[in-house]
Amino acid sequence: MIPRSFPPAPGWSLDGHRIKSEVDYGRGPEKTWVYGAPRVRDGHEVTMTASSRNSAFYQQFLQKVEAANPTGDIYVVTDNLSSHNSLSTRTWLEDHPRIRHVFIPSEPAGSTFRKAGGASFARLPSPASRSPGHPRSIKQPAWQHPS
Repeated sequence: MIPRSFPPAPGWSLDGHRIKSEVDYGRGPEKTWVYGAPRVRDGHEVTMTASSRNSAFYQQFLQKVEAANPTGDIYVVTDNLSSHNSLSTRTWLEDHPRIRHVFIPSEPAGSTFRKAGGASFARLPSPASRSPGHPRSIKQPAWQHPS
């Protein structure tokens, strides 16, 4: 390593190496979860912090998203976290028909694996029919679809 002739940048140790600290993966009381939703059309963001990831906080977040988008359908692209598809959330969504979920597939689209002495792949369907969230099945690639 060549010695430095200038001081290290702020946040680095005197010898020029990155300062390392132990990562804590525990779930202590100081844990904060962040919900976020960008609107693709104009970059507007809605964010909210919560002390846990549960259906009640998720529904509270969806209320904020709905308030920030007073007109038109709202498409929420989300993962398969249980609070996103819980009975409580599905019941809540019945009273909020403008909000529509598009779940990210948890497995590769159209993949069907067969085990017959080894792994082989089944024929994949046409790209446009792979999943409800496939780009060809979305009319406008925007987070909020205009009325």
